[in-house]
Amino acid sequence: MKKGISIWSFAGGNLRDCFQLAKKAGYDGVEVALAEEGEISLSSTREDILEVRRQADEAGIQLYSVASGLYWTYSLTSNDKQTREKAEAIVRKQLDIASWLGCDTILVIPGGVGMNVGDSTEIVPYDIAYERSLSALKRLAPYAESVNVSIGLENVWNKFLLSPLEMRDFIDSINSEYVGAYFDVGNVLYSGYPEQWIDILNKRILKVHFKDYRISCGGLDGFVDLLAGDVDYPAVMNAFQRVGYDGWVTGEMLPPYKHFPEALLYTTSIAMNHILGRKSQC
Repeated sequence: MKKGISIWSFAGGNLRDCFQLAKKAGYDGVEVALAEEGEISLSSTREDILEVRRQADEAGIQLYSVASGLYWTYSLTSNDKQTREKAEAIVRKQLDIASWLGCDTILVIPGGVGMNVGDSTEIVPYDIAYERSLSALKRLAPYAESVNVSIGLENVWNKFLLSPLEMRDFIDSINSEYVGAYFDVGNVLYSGYPEQWIDILNKRILKVHFKDYRISCGGLDGFVDLLAGDVDYPAVMNAFQRVGYDGWVTGEMLPPYKHFPEALLYTTSIAMNHILGRKSQC
């Protein structure tokens, strides 16, 4: 497996500095993110993105995935039609950016019934959310194929696609080899077992987030440093071996430490080395 780190795990700074720090901390790659403003934004041109790619190459860092936090604001399942259309436009822009960067996957939140993160208080009936999300992704799948970049649907706290069986069947209903799962190990622990999700999603898993969660804390405060929570990482790794997953795993540790935030990158790198069985500790 290749070891990556989410751009959200950095305490700011420009991408060039983040890439150099990631290399120094022992990562193979960085998962970048599309935002409304910044170096990778909705207004970024192909030339802008090629400069980002050049900076990563210069640092010896591979770019393999593009995430986005915009789906907490612009949901594919919103009750507002213009918001849903905006969300689809964001997916297409994200696919374009990924293709320019040489990435093979983007991370997409498939909408939701109710979001546990962000300021949204919108509630969407479950069946309507399902149909809206399914229809949108069936429309987007051909575009993903045209740019040769896959859409990875992340399991998040959105009160939607709550079981691995449902996620599996939802992906199969889209019926495209360019749509699969972006599996987050830590996100399922409050209601299930990640190793079971891995066995059930199987070859549908395109990319993986590593996080850890302490059940006794509850809520967002339950997310803790890798190996400090209740994720059974030996069982998780055995499950990945069973299904033959050997792709990218990304440490998504947020927010960064309040003090000496760079330390988070090193502690996460060391923890990931232990999980992955790497001899070098950083």
